[in-house]
Amino acid sequence: MTVDIRRSDLSALLGFAERQLYVYKRYWVWEVVWLFYSIVSVLSIGFLASGLDTIGAGGAGFDLHRAQLYLLIGALLWGYLSLVFMEAAYAIAWERWEGTIEYTFMAPVRRVTHLMGICLFAIGYGLARTFIVLLAAIAIFDIDFSHANVAGALFVLVASIAPLIGLAILTSVLPLLSPQKGEQMSFAVQGFMLLVSGVYYPLTVLPAPLQLAGAISPLTYALAGMRRSLLEGAGVGEQLPTAGLLLAMGIVLVPAGIAVFGWAERRAKRLGLLKRSG
Repeated sequence: MTVDIRRSDLSALLGFAERQLYVYKRYWVWEVVWLFYSIVSVLSIGFLASGLDTIGAGGAGFDLHRAQLYLLIGALLWGYLSLVFMEAAYAIAWERWEGTIEYTFMAPVRRVTHLMGICLFAIGYGLARTFIVLLAAIAIFDIDFSHANVAGALFVLVASIAPLIGLAILTSVLPLLSPQKGEQMSFAVQGFMLLVSGVYYPLTVLPAPLQLAGAISPLTYALAGMRRSLLEGAGVGEQLPTAGLLLAMGIVLVPAGIAVFGWAERRAKRLGLLKRSG
């Protein structure tokens, strides 16, 4: 009986991930648009770094190449990290717009299986899209990763998956709380995370309240850890504290996200907020 349940959960998990793939196939033109936007965004950051010396930021102690790498890494990683934690919110909003969310909530599968299936697709899709953008950046800029420790960076990236899934589930609650404003609220959360997570600058440049917000953001530690490995060559052993902190955050955020989603689902059913409008 236990084996059958586990097989059923695995089949449902892969099924939800496959369903997201078909959604993307249906709206493939939009995906091309967003991919182009991602490439342009990353390249713009690289050109910004390249032009620092011509706008007065250069100097005897300024390492232009390191600044360029710092910004490019931030742009690339932010593109991946933000996609993962926003994908769940979009999936719920899309389902509501397509008129299938009520059927999904009535399906005989556990909610954690449903949400993890969405996140599984987001992680795979995010990695694929980031790889394409990275190839475009390498083709344009003379990127030197000779001092990088790829194993250390991948170690931090894997550890960051747990808190990212927690953030993704928490963000997916917003369209359930407010069908009209939930998607916009998701964008606001994304913008705030961009502001406080040290994507393009160290947290020390922020005011104290924003530094505090950055200190509790998992993305801050994921970005800082991967930068240490890619820019300074920090290995797996040196990244153990960062990975441990990220995993601890994930242990808190994932159950909290599932619990909050369950509450939001019950509330939306009670108030009749699942019906498509517009």
